[in-house]
Order: sequence, then structure tokens, then C-alpha cells
Amino acid sequence: MEFGNSLVVEKFLIPATQPAPNREATSPLSINVVFTSVDATLAALKQAGTLANHLAAHITLVILQIVPYPLPLTSPPVLQDWNERRFRVIANHSSVETTIQLYLCRDRFQTLVSVLKPRSLVVIGGRQRWWWPTPEKTLARNLRRAGHEVIFTGTE
Repeated sequence: MEFGNSLVVEKFLIPATQPAPNREATSPLSINVVFTSVDATLAALKQAGTLANHLAAHITLVILQIVPYPLPLTSPPVLQDWNERRFRVIANHSSVETTIQLYLCRDRFQTLVSVLKPRSLVVIGGRQRWWWPTPEKTLARNLRRAGHEVIFTGTE
């Protein structure tokens, strides 16, 4: 699959034990949680779960896995089966219906911008530092510049 100028491999996963949905799978509003790290993503999922309950929305966990150029795009350095199991466990921590979208790509930001719908609601978790922007804060700022609504959830 090609998004913009970069090739991307896209895979949709459903968590093994999906929480009982209290809304239709075709909810008009989707809250996108971008995977950054395990702890930060769990905090972002908690924040997104609260929002989703108030807005009758569902959550999409977006994972962007970089594949270095020497490797074929379909052969990431980390085994896909292991990663898929790990992301299903993480998604099971969500209190609402969660879909997982895993993208194998070369450029994380370009892929993210091309797969998000215009003006998407995005929740990003990351370290909270006041004196220097973290990569997660920079990603949030760049997504805002690209026209998305971004909520940053800081972790210690």
C-alpha cells in the first residue's frame, strides 16, 4: 500500500479479549491513540477511554513500526507475531472498544499524517518535561500544525 511518497504495510488487529462494547462498532467518532511507549500509551488509552465514554466514540490504537532501509518493508527487525501479541495485551487495557492498526513504514510522521482522517482527534502519551520538548511533544505539535486535534497525556 502506498501513502503519499512512502510505502507502507498496513495490518488491522482485534484484541483477543475485546471489552463488551456499549456502542456500535460504526461509531461516527474515532479517537486515535498513537503508540509511543508502553507506559505512555497505557496512560493515553486511559485518557482516551474517558473521552470515548463521554463522546460515544471508539478507540483506534495506531502503531507505526519503522523498518530500516536495508530490510524489506515486509520484514521488520522485531517479529510481527510477538509485536501483535504485545499490542493486543495493551489494547485490552482500554475500557472501550479498541481497534489496532499496525503500520510497517519508513517514515513515521509522514505515514501517520497520511493515514489519519482530516481533523482527527488524537491522544498521545509521553514524558512531561518543561525545559526541553520530548519527541512525543514534538509529534503532538506537528500533528496540530497538520490540522489535527491533539491531546497530550503527560507521564512522569
